Amino acid sequence: MASYIMKSNQANERIHVVQATAADAPAVMDLLVGAAKWLRSKGSTQWSALLSGDDHHNVVGHIDKGELFMFKDGETLAGIVLLMLVPGDWDHGLWGPDGHEPVVYLHRLAINRNYAGQGLGEDIVKWAEEGIRFPGKDRIRLDCIANNEKLNAFYSGLGYAFKGTSPSGFCLYEKFYN
Repeated sequence: MASYIMKSNQANERIHVVQATAADAPAVMDLLVGAAKWLRSKGSTQWSALLSGDDHHNVVGHIDKGELFMFKDGETLAGIVLLMLVPGDWDHGLWGPDGHEPVVYLHRLAINRNYAGQGLGEDIVKWAEEGIRFPGKDRIRLDCIANNEKLNAFYSGLGYAFKGTSPSGFCLYEKFYN
């Protein structure tokens, strides 16, 4: 299990944060598939593998490692985020072979569409920066598809430094903890 210090179990006054367990996997996957369907409705193929049952990010495995956090409004799953302490092959491919030790990788930020437009995405990212600490880690890295201008503006607007675009078409962002 991931070693961490939970500094706050609230993302905002309404939304509380809990670490996902194996029993939460079906609800988490439902949320991700819902996000993939919404993305497809907007003309994006991002996360489309989820629509055919292919979870190449192995979300259930990350739940078992203690790296997936759920954001709940009462009992309703409002959002999720994956905070990886060890980079995967994807991260090595984007960021290169070195410099991963002090980094938390933020992946699979997803919002229940019933909570869209309410600032929850920003609250989740801010919680990842301020509400939890992982010993030995001093920064967060993330990537997003380069052709999604709104998503790129979202992360840069939250103070993430643009670190380049990968040959595969993903923008790389990094931010040091406060």
